[in-house]
Amino acid sequence: MGGRKYFGTDGIRGRVGQGVISADFVLRLGNALGRVLVAQRGQDGRRPIVVIGKDTRISGYMFEAALEAGLVAAGADVQLLGPMPTPAVAFLTRTLGVDAGIVISASHNPHYDNGIKFFSAQGEKLDDATELALEAALDVPFTTAESEKLGKAARAREAVGRYIEFCKASVPRAFDLRGVRLVLDCAHGATYQIAPLLFRELGAEVIGIGAEPNGVNINAGVGSTHIDNLAAKVRETRADLGIAFDGDGDRVLMADDQGNPVDGDDLLYILARAWKDEGRLRGPVVGTLMSNYGIEKAFADLQIPFVRSNVGDRYVHQALIEGGGVLGGEASGHLLCLDRATTGDGIVSALQVLVALRNSGQTLRQALKGLVRVPQKTVNVRLGNVSAKATVQADSVQAALAVAQQSVAGRGRAFLRPSGTEPVVRVTVEADDAALMQDTLDRLSAAVREAAA
Repeated sequence: MGGRKYFGTDGIRGRVGQGVISADFVLRLGNALGRVLVAQRGQDGRRPIVVIGKDTRISGYMFEAALEAGLVAAGADVQLLGPMPTPAVAFLTRTLGVDAGIVISASHNPHYDNGIKFFSAQGEKLDDATELALEAALDVPFTTAESEKLGKAARAREAVGRYIEFCKASVPRAFDLRGVRLVLDCAHGATYQIAPLLFRELGAEVIGIGAEPNGVNINAGVGSTHIDNLAAKVRETRADLGIAFDGDGDRVLMADDQGNPVDGDDLLYILARAWKDEGRLRGPVVGTLMSNYGIEKAFADLQIPFVRSNVGDRYVHQALIEGGGVLGGEASGHLLCLDRATTGDGIVSALQVLVALRNSGQTLRQALKGLVRVPQKTVNVRLGNVSAKATVQADSVQAALAVAQQSVAGRGRAFLRPSGTEPVVRVTVEADDAALMQDTLDRLSAAVREAAA
């Protein structure tokens, strides 16, 4: 954690009312950020400005009020965005000329969780110096500025319109969706207003589901984590395709015209192939350790460079920056189109896929005919008194892994991932033959289980 006491790699997240996910801590958090920003501004005479967006979970009201009070007490002005996708908050932070942005969301988690995430003035993760200053400020008592130096709070105007125009600017000016029937599943989350409005403005016939938030139904049986709901609606309405976002709008999955689920690997394949044809693709495409072997093989056939990062969109982003790439993602639907947005943006990513389909004249189902997925399975082996790292490094496990990798060489992959959060080793095998995959998985997981006993 690099000396960090409160924050992980992506802000804070947890069960509402427990630990740091409480109104009193978030009040102090807002105050600490306000003091840090006031100190950074120095004596230029202008109060720092912070924008706050949130998803639709009921605890967002409480945490929005707590952050607002803490920031204003420290001498910072606040602009309240209301329900807003996480990538929209990043965009607005960058373009409104403010000093920081805050998102109140727990993404795809249930309503009883929540979290706080920060953006710098550039719409990116806070730099280490600011994060460490914020950590230090949290250990100092709450302070209130002199009355004439207190901040003010107001609702941000035209935020929705600005973000919609940004999304439209990510596609060619002549692009439209006239004649396309779409099912949109907004997970009762942050995209529930913006996404239907945007796709209708582009000419699509929109059938909306998951667009009636009540504070406790976010991600409940809807959205990208429950794709069957979208698939059924596509079949029922005979739509051309379906699009599902998660609660905060940074993930997107789809369903084709027959209701078949289309995950992030599939969408990555469609975009990479289209962008290569357009000359838009730069650097390697980045997937993760869990990206299906079929996509690796398909990219090799297309002569598209492909690299794998650790699981997690921040690692995909890091690999893209290091490799000079513009396209990456993971099966969960986190897609990064870095020539269009600085962060994962479900709406922008969906639009890029729709442009690729329109340009090729193909349906979603037709566009995936060149991608042959291979059977993949993961087994979680629970450990005894031996650590995950020691288990993986055991001679017997390394020998079994070498045998497994040899047995699927050129046909798939076998690998081990020690969990960083629980006493588990994840054993994954994939191969173009289901029986070979299962036999290899059984042998390798047995070796891990024996070493962990």
